[in-house]
Amino acid sequence: MGKTLLHKVWDLHKVRTLPSGQDQLFIGLHLIHEVTSPQAFAMLEERRLKVAHPERTFATVDHIVPTDNQSRPFADDLAEQMMRALERNTREHGIAFFGLDSGLQGIVHIIGPELGLSQPGMTIACGDSHTSTHGALGAIAFGIGTSQVRDVLATQTLAFNPLKVRRIEVKGALSPGVCSKDIILSVIAALGVKGGLGYAYEYGGAAIAALPMEARLTICNMSIEGGARVGYINPDQVTFDYLEGRRFVPRGEDFNKAVDFWRQIASEADADYDDRYELDAAALEPMVAWGINPGQAVGVKQKLPKAGEVKPEDREALQIAYDHTGFRAGAPIEGQRIDVAFIGSCTNGRISDLREAARLARGGRVASHVQALVVPGSQQVAEQAAAEGLPEIFREAGFEWRGAGCSMCLGMNPDVLVKDQICASSSNRNFIGRQGSPKGRTLLMSPAMAVAAALAGEVTDVRQMIKGGRA
Repeated sequence: MGKTLLHKVWDLHKVRTLPSGQDQLFIGLHLIHEVTSPQAFAMLEERRLKVAHPERTFATVDHIVPTDNQSRPFADDLAEQMMRALERNTREHGIAFFGLDSGLQGIVHIIGPELGLSQPGMTIACGDSHTSTHGALGAIAFGIGTSQVRDVLATQTLAFNPLKVRRIEVKGALSPGVCSKDIILSVIAALGVKGGLGYAYEYGGAAIAALPMEARLTICNMSIEGGARVGYINPDQVTFDYLEGRRFVPRGEDFNKAVDFWRQIASEADADYDDRYELDAAALEPMVAWGINPGQAVGVKQKLPKAGEVKPEDREALQIAYDHTGFRAGAPIEGQRIDVAFIGSCTNGRISDLREAARLARGGRVASHVQALVVPGSQQVAEQAAAEGLPEIFREAGFEWRGAGCSMCLGMNPDVLVKDQICASSSNRNFIGRQGSPKGRTLLMSPAMAVAAALAGEVTDVRQMIKGGRA
């Protein structure tokens, strides 16, 4: 039987098998940010260790950055301390840092691909769970903890348990108004938030092949929400076209040689998989994750599940979700009033996401009771959006246009929910308290669905907007 991309990349980077049974892997690219790196650098200092390969580590600031006023010092003293720590540590260890004055700052999982740092065949690690994003380029990318950040800094290696591979085949073609966010929410809803434990998810099929790179990044981004350690898509011409000409990508004949290698690391036609799952893209509708984890998701035209309609092991979480949200079993999700709409995050803060959102927002008006934010995922995304006139479209429709950062994806900066507000969010997690308020409620959906909700003031089927000539 042939080999999968996972096994090819794993074997290329394997240093040895440890007595524990884990494999020690060389990490080709290490990405760091201000939240999980200070403690790791402190551990190095305690042991008087240096960074082994500073040329393989790149830093940015994203989680704690305010998006409305980014002048220094930050109003939040802790955020300012974290910022200064990252600046000091990168300077002392000779690590490239994309700070607020660089023009290249942004969410770590957005700038990696857009700068061409993330490439096929790499092993990539970052102290952030959504590192699986980079697998869309044909890499094996791991989210790691602070102690592992320390280990990469000190040794450029990590120990991992071998993974099984599940092939997720998405057949057919998506309908208008249905997008990659709906694919991944459907997968998680079907397989569960623990369904991927011990697995790497390989996404393929006609619907995946038809997706542009930024849509693929969205799918791999949320692999971790399904429990998978990594998620990836085999490199193809879409991958090569996306990478060509980017800052850290080889040029000229070196690029052609790189493409030859990238083609070779793709899974072979007769590759052996530990499991398979098939999904019909044509049958999908816009999804809404309504509860307290991304697996609690339904199509916009569906009703919220009753206890007898879910697996026995999921019923306790279902009841907690109803207790937290105040929603009723059997009620429709369409028509649910919202208070806030958020478009951004490492899941959906790229230029293609903002273009689609602006296309739907043009000529409309945010409902009077809704606060709506649009947050570009990087300074380069913000620059491109400005060149295309997108901020003006959003402002005219009543959206707030912000600076680059993680923003309302998580409660680590000033952009947070208040009390029990309900947010239509294009982010990736709807855990209790995720958006800053212990009573806040998060509805995960695509950027297009978030715009539709912002304009209507309630969850609404974006396909109706499209049919009505809005876009």
